[in-house]
Amino acid sequence: MKSFEFWFDFGSTASYLAWTQLPALETATKSKAVLRPMLLGGVFQATGNQSPANIPAKGKYMFVDFERFAKRYGVQFNRNPNFPINTLLFMRGAIALQSKNDPKFLDYCHAIFNAIWVQSLNMNDPATAAKGLQNAGFDAQTLVALANEPATKDALKAATQTAVERGVFGAPTFFVGDEMFWGQDRLDFVKEALQKQAVSLP
Repeated sequence: MKSFEFWFDFGSTASYLAWTQLPALETATKSKAVLRPMLLGGVFQATGNQSPANIPAKGKYMFVDFERFAKRYGVQFNRNPNFPINTLLFMRGAIALQSKNDPKFLDYCHAIFNAIWVQSLNMNDPATAAKGLQNAGFDAQTLVALANEPATKDALKAATQTAVERGVFGAPTFFVGDEMFWGQDRLDFVKEALQKQAVSLP
C-alpha cells in the first residue's frame, strides 16, 4: 500500500485541521498515513521560523482562516484562549507510545488534539492536563513517567532533527516520497501526488 508522512505537533492549529482530514485522504488515495510526531518549537529554533501568532496581524488572520477551513471540513474547532500550548510532554508521550507500538497511540493523538482544539482545555496546567487525559481513558502518571524516560526524550529530539534535515520548517508537513508539502491547505496537492504515484506504478 502507498503511504505518505504526516509530521505534526499537537499545538499546531493547522496540524489539528489536517489530522481531521487524514481518514478521507487515505480512503481517496488508497494509502496510509505514517504519523511523525515532532517538536515544532525545536523546528522553529533550528530553522529560525516562528509561529504566526507572534505577528499580531498575521496571527489574527490565521485564526479566521482556520475557522473557515473548519467550517468547510465540517469539523469542530474552537480557539484555545490558552494558546500557545507547551506540547513538549505531549509530543514525548506520542513518540513513546508509537515506539512501543501501543494500540492506544491513535486514541492518544485524538485525545490531545481534541483537548486543545475542541475542548479548549488549558493543557499548560498540569492538573487540567491530567484530568483531560484521565477523561480520555489514560493514566496521566504512567504517561508522564513514560514521557520522562531518557530514551523517549532522545527519540523526540532525533525525530525533530530528522524533520529539520529533510527541510521541515513548520507543521503540518507532508511527504509523498521525497516531495514535501507544508500546510493543511495543501491537502489537494498531497492527494494529487499520491494519485500520480498510483498511475506511475507498473
